[in-house]
Amino acid sequence: MRERTTFREMAAGDEGAASALIEDVFDEFIAPDYGPGGVEEFKKHILPEDLLQRQLNGDSFIILAEEDGEVVGVIDVRDGCHIRLFFVRKDRQGRGIGRGLFSLALERCTGDNPELEEITVNSSPYAIPIYESMGFFATRPELVRNGIRHIPMAYRVMRG
Repeated sequence: MRERTTFREMAAGDEGAASALIEDVFDEFIAPDYGPGGVEEFKKHILPEDLLQRQLNGDSFIILAEEDGEVVGVIDVRDGCHIRLFFVRKDRQGRGIGRGLFSLALERCTGDNPELEEITVNSSPYAIPIYESMGFFATRPELVRNGIRHIPMAYRVMRG
């Protein structure tokens, strides 16, 4: 039986589960492409208190996907146009959870800024095909900053 996925904005008390999910998925799929400095640098940005503080400060909004009360996906968008974090639990990948999170984030971004032209992300090498399947394209070759490998990508917002 397939679980029903619900989506909602992260609230105080959710930050530990969100951080743990991000770290688990990162460790399995992304960390192998990074050196120790990159792994350490990335993990500085996913501490539970930092996730909550960014949301409370309005620096970003974070949407969670849940199944049976358990966090199975997270998207963190800063400045209303840049995906900072985007992770779906391994056993829930390929089920549309990521697309649901992105769709809600896109709706929020364009609702907050009707003139928005693009959403950007610094993709890990692992996630490039995932972002491309959602309509993102690379805007520059791979870069390395503080040991973190990433490919700048963008999604052009379509107007009806």
